Amino acid sequence: MKTILHKSNTRGYADHGWLKATHSFSFANYYNPDRIHFGVLRVLNDDIIAGGEGFGTHPHDNMEIITIPLYGALEHKDSMGNHGVINSGDVQVMSAGTGIYHSEFNANSDIDANTLQIWIFTKIKNVTPRYDQITLDKEKMKNNFLQIVSPDKDDDGTWIYQDAWFYLGEFDEKKSVKHKLKKETNGVYIFVIEGNAVIEGIKLEKRDALGISDTGEIEITAEAKSKILLMDIPML
Repeated sequence: MKTILHKSNTRGYADHGWLKATHSFSFANYYNPDRIHFGVLRVLNDDIIAGGEGFGTHPHDNMEIITIPLYGALEHKDSMGNHGVINSGDVQVMSAGTGIYHSEFNANSDIDANTLQIWIFTKIKNVTPRYDQITLDKEKMKNNFLQIVSPDKDDDGTWIYQDAWFYLGEFDEKKSVKHKLKKETNGVYIFVIEGNAVIEGIKLEKRDALGISDTGEIEITAEAKSKILLMDIPML
């Protein structure tokens, strides 16, 4: 088993006034040669967006983009004709494929929004761009990892063009769960959104992350009430 620990306070940070962005991997003006990606996971940005502010229209291509609002809401528009609001408790997926343009703004003028934006290297290039948005069943997340993303359009959650599975769970204190990796060549990247947990003997606190590879199964124990994102992804 190989592990790599990314403590919250070692992430890149940029304060743009309207945007306070924390980067788990090299992004924009933050560059760390030891943190370019973990397997196919290229970007994990933890963004706080001021009321009424946001990202103007900009392009993406050949990337799988997953957005998870933690609190607040985002107003989304794109060149595929999609226009709507993504609320806390929703998950948005875009397969950028041959190319899309989109914008995302805080849907509220008086409160901040906090979102995770995740980029995954795609398995299939130059597909027709697609968009999907789902609302999670919070009851199914209680003391359980709810599958929110997979490579199978007929499976639970939404889907992307990559052999990657995302799970989100909310755990009570002292609750332990095991996760069996989906493929022998995959690894897992675990991000503690809230609370703290012990994973394979390594303690993680709020916004810490742990990458694990060369293993078939892991065990996670919440040491306090915790919300955890687990990504089961190819290691390239």
